[in-house]
Amino acid sequence: MNQIILRKPDDMHIHLRQGGLLENVLEQTVKQVARAIVMPNTAPAIETVNALTAYRQEINESLKRINSKAGKQYTFEPLMTFKVGPHMTAQTIKELKAAGATAGKIYPQGVTTNSEEGVKDFKALYPIYEAMSNENLVLCIHGEIPSAFCIDREKEFLPIFKQIAKDFPKLKIVLEHLTTSAAVELVEESPKNVAGTLTVHHLLTTLDDIIGGSLRPHLFCKPLPKHSSDKENLRRAAVSGNPKFFLGSDSAPHLVENKECDCGAAGVYSAPVLLPLLIDIFQQENKLDKLESFTSQFGAEFYNLPLNQETMALTQNTWTVPDKMHGIVPFFAGQKLKWKVVES
Repeated sequence: MNQIILRKPDDMHIHLRQGGLLENVLEQTVKQVARAIVMPNTAPAIETVNALTAYRQEINESLKRINSKAGKQYTFEPLMTFKVGPHMTAQTIKELKAAGATAGKIYPQGVTTNSEEGVKDFKALYPIYEAMSNENLVLCIHGEIPSAFCIDREKEFLPIFKQIAKDFPKLKIVLEHLTTSAAVELVEESPKNVAGTLTVHHLLTTLDDIIGGSLRPHLFCKPLPKHSSDKENLRRAAVSGNPKFFLGSDSAPHLVENKECDCGAAGVYSAPVLLPLLIDIFQQENKLDKLESFTSQFGAEFYNLPLNQETMALTQNTWTVPDKMHGIVPFFAGQKLKWKVVES
């Protein structure tokens, strides 16, 4: 097999950043996905209609510049989200939905980039969950307890997640960027209103890759990758054909100086290598027939979106991932990949 044709994928969890960085990151994104759930942990966070509208406009204006510069017409739809907080009301949620919000995102306090004002009391947000359920909005959750030991944070959050899903059976909930066998099992056993996203970097790395030999800051992310047994169960879920699991890359770029320092930022920039690596993974698992449903169907169906009609091609054409892209070190920097996106 020298070429693969895919329905153009959706990335159900991505960080596009702001300012000049946004345009460079978006350029890599639109080459591989048609839509993306855009995370709201900007600075300041997306919490109001005005902020959501302004950020969407910034993304769309960046896309216009990309198309003008490339002399092409990339199509991309940003699926906007807002950061869920205790100050919100049912009216706030209604207004955000009317402004085009697709989902709301919960960040536990201090759990990742720009989450200092995150959630501490999850039960206090029950009126917000109810309002989101009434508006048919999806609740996305970064599932970790920040005070727990670093590799136990996801596992210790799971009872909280399970209770929310039980108490709001009509609310669609996504446990994002799964990293443990326990999280996979919980999603599998949960009702149909629960799903989980999987990242390419968690399908390929363990904690040993970050700190087992030398410190590799560009692989440092949250939640941390775990044991090899966890990685194998994540891969099993990804290729299973179970519609509860779909792509959410959590591609999270940071400039080199913010990664290679005494307090490095968490995040892996996987957008430039997303599909080449996923094809390789599914090929290794002898499950290439399950790839399109994972990347281009299950996420859309969970979010009640029409399937993308555009297709894209990837060909076997060995290339070397750049060491640096616009001041960011991408995932698999300097390594050779055998699959490459065909530019139309």
